Amino acid sequence: MKFTGITKRWAINVASIVLVILLIVSLFAFALVRNYYYGTAELFIENYDTNDISSVFSLYGASDTGFEDAARGYVENFSNKDHVAVWVIDSSGKVIATSSGFSISENVNMPDFNSAVKNETGTDRWTGKLPSGEKIMASTNVYRYSDGTLGGGIRFMVSLDAVDQQLARIALLIFFTAVLMFAVLMISGMVFIKSIVNPVKEIGETAGKIAGGDFNARIEDYPYNDEIGELCVTINDMAGKLSETDRMKNDFISTVSHELRTPLTAIRGWGETLIQIGDSDPGMTKRGMEIIISEAGRLNSMVEELLDFSRMNSGRLKYKSEKMDFLAELDDVVYSFKERTMKNGIEVVYNFPDAPAPGTGDPARIKQVFINILDNAVKYSDEGGKITVSAEIIDKKSLVITFADTGAGIKEEDLPHIKEKFYKANNTVRGSGIGLAVCDEILSHHGGELAVDSVYGEGTTVTVTLPLDKASKQADNTEPKEENDNE
Repeated sequence: MKFTGITKRWAINVASIVLVILLIVSLFAFALVRNYYYGTAELFIENYDTNDISSVFSLYGASDTGFEDAARGYVENFSNKDHVAVWVIDSSGKVIATSSGFSISENVNMPDFNSAVKNETGTDRWTGKLPSGEKIMASTNVYRYSDGTLGGGIRFMVSLDAVDQQLARIALLIFFTAVLMFAVLMISGMVFIKSIVNPVKEIGETAGKIAGGDFNARIEDYPYNDEIGELCVTINDMAGKLSETDRMKNDFISTVSHELRTPLTAIRGWGETLIQIGDSDPGMTKRGMEIIISEAGRLNSMVEELLDFSRMNSGRLKYKSEKMDFLAELDDVVYSFKERTMKNGIEVVYNFPDAPAPGTGDPARIKQVFINILDNAVKYSDEGGKITVSAEIIDKKSLVITFADTGAGIKEEDLPHIKEKFYKANNTVRGSGIGLAVCDEILSHHGGELAVDSVYGEGTTVTVTLPLDKASKQADNTEPKEENDNE
């Protein structure tokens, strides 16, 4: 693993924190152990009662000779010579007897004796080194005669060399334990970081491929169901959706190119024909001009639809807001399709209530919705088919319009996507695939809804729901009327 990026930041930050914590814990643990050992030694040498010492020395009287005799007797009878060394010190500070039997001829620095002489308690403790270099802990109890004069002192000493050696071994053990813990934490952390960094790198590489246009790139084989796993799934889903969107975009471009080419070809062809025949055939000229005008209108409709879609995506689709009658706009659209449906041999049944449907919105946009839906119904219906348009006012609050055809229908797997931009369930029928997306946007702006239900091979029903303004008195009579445009 390269020591860069997240790994480097993690290692520096975590290593610093872990080192500080381990240092604090190690020092605290060593301090506890040292205090325990030194405290044990202190209790060991301070466990000798001053009253017992006084009772022994008082038997020999208040004289130097008596004190020396008492000192020798005390040292000879001292029972713990193997662990504690005992010195008897006279009033001048000279060691006159030792438990080891060796005399101490040179002057020895005994701070504990000097302090004990001055203390009211007559005791003191000191830790230091003897002239031989041995580290000791010493405690001195001063003995005074009944008249208060200083008789001397008893000095108890325990060697700390063994204690310090044991503490050194414990310190070494604590050190190696801390190093081992640090190594384990760092190695386990590195392994964990690697399990994060490597997938993140793969995610970055895959995202780069997707950004470069490779929508087939995927993140494979991430084994854990965690946040990174969710991110991998999300990116894979995103790549799939981008791939599908790219496919639909390409299909859209191909479809629009074809849709634009067809009327342009007709216009150009008839234009060349009219130039050739001149004024020799007025009937042909009239027919050609009608076709040119019709195809130009078709081109204009497609261009307007594309412009609306572009404005919708950029949030620049403009709407008027005025009082209107939704049913009046529906009437105009249904009757405008009369000639076309008759020519195609399609029956249109129109059921509508005998009352206005007052609302507020953009009449041109609402009419655009009705035109798109009826145009789809006609395109996907064969000769002899039937289109039923029914309008109903519900509780004087909303207008529900259904457009039901007996055409080709929509496959079940295509229904959830039918209102998505560029999506075409049937590429054999002309159209850009953005009509329903624009319709859905327009209806949403007016507070309405668009629903599509279909059975493949049997037909499709599109339901439009629009909110009404406060119902007028005329809205009380909502009994539907039926018209058949092909009668």
